[in-house]
Amino acid sequence: MDWILVRDVIVSVLMIVGCLMSLGAAIGLLRFGDILSRMHAATKPQVLGLACLLAAVAVHQSMWSWLPILVLIFVLQALTAPVSAHMVGRAAYRSKHLDSGTLVSDDLAEVVQYAEEAAGKSEAPKK
Repeated sequence: MDWILVRDVIVSVLMIVGCLMSLGAAIGLLRFGDILSRMHAATKPQVLGLACLLAAVAVHQSMWSWLPILVLIFVLQALTAPVSAHMVGRAAYRSKHLDSGTLVSDDLAEVVQYAEEAAGKSEAPKK
């Protein structure tokens, strides 16, 4: 087989997988009812879909000069997606916008309770 044909098949498969994973993330954001489920759908398949698309670009270009740029794109996405999801999850928890019945264990309850008590004690009554 010719190298160009093999490369095109690999690029096509990676692009299709990446697009399907990104499509799955979009459908999950629309269809899931709970904020924690939506948060999961927004981070994991999206980052993996981007990884497949970046791998397709790397295989298609076949040049080492593209590799640092593609790795930087992936690292920045892989760092920011979980952090933003964590912030959304904590905000939803503190504003009571999630169903606590769906949680298996609630490790954050005592931390939030302690923070609320500490905030209540620090507020001095105004005279």
